[in-house]
Amino acid sequence: MSESMTMVDAVNLALAHELEQDTDVVLLGEDIGVNGGVFRATAGLLERFGPHRIMDTPLAENLIAGLAIGMASQGLKPVAEIQFMGFIFPTMEQLIAHGARMRNRTRGRLSCPLVIRAPFGGGIHAPEHHSESTEALLAHIPGLRVVIPSSPARAYGLLLAAIRCPDPVIFLEPKRIYRAVKQPVSDNGIALPLDTCFTLREGNDITLISWGAMIKETLEAADQLAQDGISCEVIDVATLNLLDHATLLASVSKTGRCVIVHEAPHHGGMGAEISATLAERGLLDLKAPVARVTGFDTIMPYYRLENQYLPNSADIVEAARQTLEFV
Repeated sequence: MSESMTMVDAVNLALAHELEQDTDVVLLGEDIGVNGGVFRATAGLLERFGPHRIMDTPLAENLIAGLAIGMASQGLKPVAEIQFMGFIFPTMEQLIAHGARMRNRTRGRLSCPLVIRAPFGGGIHAPEHHSESTEALLAHIPGLRVVIPSSPARAYGLLLAAIRCPDPVIFLEPKRIYRAVKQPVSDNGIALPLDTCFTLREGNDITLISWGAMIKETLEAADQLAQDGISCEVIDVATLNLLDHATLLASVSKTGRCVIVHEAPHHGGMGAEISATLAERGLLDLKAPVARVTGFDTIMPYYRLENQYLPNSADIVEAARQTLEFV
């Protein structure tokens, strides 16, 4: 039976399901136990599963990552929360130098089945270091999967898959839509596939590619373009590493035109990687240059300028029209 819920509730539901089904799953992070996490994504789990499964840690992200990697190498399945993506940088030495290399370093003797959860992105009027979108930095690291849900149902299914994955997964949760939308979610234990794009809308004229919170504006833009008879195919990338090239190339081979949308800075973003792939492997199918609608190459501003930084549906519509006009 499905229940309508928010993304943060769906995350909680997935965590509870895996804690119930697999005694190797443990949670750790700052304030996740007694307080239920800064966004209450782990609310009620300490009372249900006890302090040996739900562990509050010191304010030490490097320690959290190192502890999680050690647990994972010895057979546990830790799910560690970093309160905001802007605080993930102290974990990088552990994740890059150890977690991502564990299977290769030990020639397959050890694996590293851990999940690092982190709220990310702008749109909630947060202070500095609370609104970063640096997913491309993480997606550059071989051995790390980077997964970003865009709805409650995908958060539930993808988080189940991430916890069950034998390799480390960075699970980035777009906090702008934590409670912005409700969707029916069934606690059926069915995981969604990793390394797979989701086609949210079929279309013939242009492909719109995005992920995370920006899916909302991308779908709004597709609705606006549809009023003028423009048929948009909308793709949710969902897993940035490993990237599902086949779905992206198949869509562009059908439409011939593409706009990529992300709120991260323009320079070196995942949009550039996708665009390069389309140029290298799908050039003869393209009828126009690939367009990108992104954030700016600046630090995410404070709340008064936040809306000017984030792409909106009008920006996407304009980019799509320009792409469609190219002959």
